[in-house]
Amino acid sequence: MEKIINGKKVVLVRGDITELEVEAIVNAANAHLQLGGGVAGAIRTRGGPSIQEECNRIGPIRVGEAAVTGGGNLKASYVIHAVGPVFGEGDEDEKLKGATLSSLERASEKKVHSMAFPAISTGIFGFPKERCARIMLQTVSEFLAGRQTSLETVVFCLWSEQDLALFERILAGVSGKPE
Repeated sequence: MEKIINGKKVVLVRGDITELEVEAIVNAANAHLQLGGGVAGAIRTRGGPSIQEECNRIGPIRVGEAAVTGGGNLKASYVIHAVGPVFGEGDEDEKLKGATLSSLERASEKKVHSMAFPAISTGIFGFPKERCARIMLQTVSEFLAGRQTSLETVVFCLWSEQDLALFERILAGVSGKPE
């Protein structure tokens, strides 16, 4: 599924984020920027040790923020490490919005034209997927509608058919205007 917002594309796909042909991919990171399991583990495995070495020099960062490293051996030139909230820690919606917005800002700073997000915090951090989809899709839509940016395409790469269907349903109702 694809939606045009202010001449920019928001695209939903199912697959492996490390295999996408985009300039930057977003890692659902922890505050210490240690590449563990899930998306981070796939990035570590396919990208090689240089990504973790860069993370070690940068981290830790706060929940709701994002930092950039090179892409190592990945197809993407950059990895944007976004620290989402652990569900139940408090103020999770604002922290997830912050992590999403910070990722978009880091991509714009690097003059990236295409980037891909996973569903941040929905793995071991336990954030509800529908709530994640609403927050992330609205934040991306508002950013594309209201800011000057190099970004032309923002992809959401979902792991399962169920997650893809959920994001498709929510994206259909997103306008790009602030709620």
